[in-house]
Amino acid sequence: MRTYEITEFGIDRLSAVEREIPVPAAGEVLVRFHAVSLNYRDVMVVSGTYNPRMKLPAVPFSDGAGEVVGVGDGVTKWKIGDRVSPTVIQGWIDGEPSAEKSKTAIGAGAFDGVLREYGTFDQEGLVRIPEHLSYDEAATLPCAAVTAWHALVVSGKIKAGDTVLTLGTGGVSIFSLQIAKHFGARVISTSSSDEKLERARQLGADETINYRTREDWDKAVLEITDGIGVDHVIEVGGTGTLTKSVKAVKVGGHIALIGALDMAGEFNPIPVFMKGVRVQGIFIGSRVMFEGLNETITAAKMRPVIDREFSFEEAGEALRYMESGSHFGKIVIKIGDQ
Repeated sequence: MRTYEITEFGIDRLSAVEREIPVPAAGEVLVRFHAVSLNYRDVMVVSGTYNPRMKLPAVPFSDGAGEVVGVGDGVTKWKIGDRVSPTVIQGWIDGEPSAEKSKTAIGAGAFDGVLREYGTFDQEGLVRIPEHLSYDEAATLPCAAVTAWHALVVSGKIKAGDTVLTLGTGGVSIFSLQIAKHFGARVISTSSSDEKLERARQLGADETINYRTREDWDKAVLEITDGIGVDHVIEVGGTGTLTKSVKAVKVGGHIALIGALDMAGEFNPIPVFMKGVRVQGIFIGSRVMFEGLNETITAAKMRPVIDREFSFEEAGEALRYMESGSHFGKIVIKIGDQ
């Protein structure tokens, strides 16, 4: 089978190799992948900034969708032909996160990822993908969509009438916009591109802010909310944006701390406790969260937003495109026929 391996760090050093198709052991399922999608985490993993001491060689990428083509002894949950996605954190079925569960994440060295034609997974580490979605669309869900669901629904307890601030227009932010609108929330979206902001409005964003023309976007948020601030912030920036996010959130509000795209500057924690803000770190989510997300996606007939698709041979180009930050929504790599 075709696969990619990290043998040394660097996008230009990602190696296309041939491996034997794996054989599922007892309790395992063999999945033939039809599509995978990218997260910024994948750029960091391949570049060596995610874990410079990662054991190599390693297969990168955490998000994929495919069909069951083989089952090992004792498998009762799945049959040949089922359409599935692996969970990113294979050992996190339900409950609270733990250090032990976190060690079972795929695509970051300890366990091979999904940038390959076939993979074996424990039968408990898979979810059924929504029937109305293509493999390309379903491949966008495991990390970004589950993270957004965890942030807003599980951690944030979002409800109708809440106000949500999304930063940028990457995968997590666009899924957060879609989920928030489904629950009846008001959404304020930011971007450096007026074109992207117009697309966000088409998806339901109620208010938009161009943070290039309004560098004081935190003040713009307060203007929009009559000085109160928002109930939830989807914070994907890092120290470079966190200070303004704290200013933009209401007293007693919720900040879902997800990304680290901008680590410039320092962060003063005093306003956090002065405002009684709850800052919650979000590391993807459990299988049960993924299943809850899929139930809502199915009921709402929600469709992920795919910016661009690449061929399997163009994995390096896809990573460069992700690195550029030019995308709106998700980037997908197609694998074989569907």
